[in-house]
Amino acid sequence: QELPETVLLKFFRPENTPVPARPTPEQLSNLIKTSLHYPESFNHSFNQKSLCLVPVTLLLSNCSQAVVDVMIDLRHKTTSPEALEIHGSFTWLGQTQYKLQLKSQEVYSLQLKACFVHTGVYNLGTPRVFAKLADQVTLFETSQQNSMPALIIINNI
Repeated sequence: QELPETVLLKFFRPENTPVPARPTPEQLSNLIKTSLHYPESFNHSFNQKSLCLVPVTLLLSNCSQAVVDVMIDLRHKTTSPEALEIHGSFTWLGQTQYKLQLKSQEVYSLQLKACFVHTGVYNLGTPRVFAKLADQVTLFETSQQNSMPALIIINNI
């Protein structure tokens, strides 16, 4: 019986195989879009109650197709003298750090409380948001683009 002819196998790879590109720092700093929702002005009787508590919603939107790890830090304070003259100091009540994971295109709503002791104009845009792709082993998250100042007016009634 005759042996079948041996055929050599050729392996080839297309020349322009796309290599998964690493996201640029610009892309990494735009993974999460944040927006604060709060009343434009808030009336409070400081004579009856010295602390004025205002509910604030921090909306986090995952703008990517990937799962993203998010860290929110509320401990950041505005320290520049100019900013403190214009917008007095206030405190976030409750938990000061949050860690969460957002799925592709997921929107997450975080309920916060801002505490004021005086009337005035305040900038609520102090939360710092950091994010990284969940499948990336990095030691630090990328700071997300900060939005415009979020001004609130606290009135005494």
